[in-house]
Amino acid sequence: MDKLIHISGVRHAYQTAAGPLPVLDGLEISVPEGGFVAVVGPSGCGKSTLTKLIAGLMKPDEGEVWLHGERVKSPRSTVGMAFQNPVLLEWRTILKNVMLPLEIVPTKLTKKEQEDRARYLLSLVGLSGFEDKRPSELSGGMRQRASLCRSLVHQPEVLILDEPFGALDAFTREDLWQTMHQVKEKEPFTGVLITHDLRESIFLADQVVVLSQRPARTQYVLDVPQTGPRDLDHLYTPEAAEMLAILRHQIEVAQGRAPAGDTTPAAAE
Repeated sequence: MDKLIHISGVRHAYQTAAGPLPVLDGLEISVPEGGFVAVVGPSGCGKSTLTKLIAGLMKPDEGEVWLHGERVKSPRSTVGMAFQNPVLLEWRTILKNVMLPLEIVPTKLTKKEQEDRARYLLSLVGLSGFEDKRPSELSGGMRQRASLCRSLVHQPEVLILDEPFGALDAFTREDLWQTMHQVKEKEPFTGVLITHDLRESIFLADQVVVLSQRPARTQYVLDVPQTGPRDLDHLYTPEAAEMLAILRHQIEVAQGRAPAGDTTPAAAE
């Protein structure tokens, strides 16, 4: 598969009153077309900065970000984003909230086709019958489902998920993990997930990238050898336990709380 996303030698620093604050230091990450990569690492290591660079909302100080062989220099309409806070507009119905990107991103769809697509996505995530509700009438999990629909309504090539399930209770979070798999089967995309939940990373992703402490480098890459539909029972298998142990160790290494030991860091392809 072609590398749809390629991040090469990216360095970035924020300017503060005390001087430059380096956040990313020579970051290397590649994501194949149709792949799903989870990015984990210590708090404050630059994971959210990475998403902004991929989306073209920021430019790196050094290095390059490529999407489908084109260097990212500005915001891309082919990228969808979902965040921890759904940020739905209270004065719009759920249907109108989902349709919002189609009012911003150029589309050849008629108004009827736009509405039909929004309704289809809402049905896909179990929100049929809630199209005319306001955000305040929905639970947190339902609002996050609507936010996911909004991020997909314009059929983006790349979907960036910046801790979208982090504020939800454990039951709702796991339910949405399964919904994500169902959505990806019907609405193919290349995914980048930012998360602090290691179980979430191995359940959703094909590959997990561990970033080092700030300024972040690609410290370790774990391939997740799972094929076919995934279910929550897999998280309780010896294979999952082994992957989680590797990731926990790598996070501790990144935090300086454990030596690298015998685990050899893998380089991103």
